[in-house]
Amino acid sequence: MATKHKLSPNFWFDNQAEEAANFYVSIFKDSKITKTTYYGNVGNDIHGQKAGSVMTVEYEIEGQRFVNLNGGPVFRFNESISFIVDCETQEEIDYYWEKLGDGGDPKAQQCGWLKDKFGVSWQVVPVMLEEMGSNPDDPGYLRAFGAMMQMKKMDIAALEKAYRGE
Repeated sequence: MATKHKLSPNFWFDNQAEEAANFYVSIFKDSKITKTTYYGNVGNDIHGQKAGSVMTVEYEIEGQRFVNLNGGPVFRFNESISFIVDCETQEEIDYYWEKLGDGGDPKAQQCGWLKDKFGVSWQVVPVMLEEMGSNPDDPGYLRAFGAMMQMKKMDIAALEKAYRGE
């Protein structure tokens, strides 16, 4: 029997659930589509979707289950919810920034945040930020935080340099 996750992020799309799932699975190396369901005639008067069209696509990224739903144009994504991608290296940051941001909104980029072509917000961040701490009395932290506030895509070398006061 498959493992049932207690919590699963659910993305509501107009009609791009399958396209988005394929997009995300193509970007993250440890990922796979696990299930696709289709609308039938039951409930058509409520959901208004064509019988046989994709209803949901379930997939996993790094062991985390996600569900995409084709629910129609009722709801839109906004920045109040985002997904964090923790990166060990600048190469990882560059990779995820380029792949997730491809076709997205270039105006919605600040402090590592970007919006993908579906309107989903992601924050691509270096894990070394956690090592710098968050103490507002630490001059190194304050310099690194100030440098980050000026960035769109995170730059590990520039953050480390600011932290050291160089």
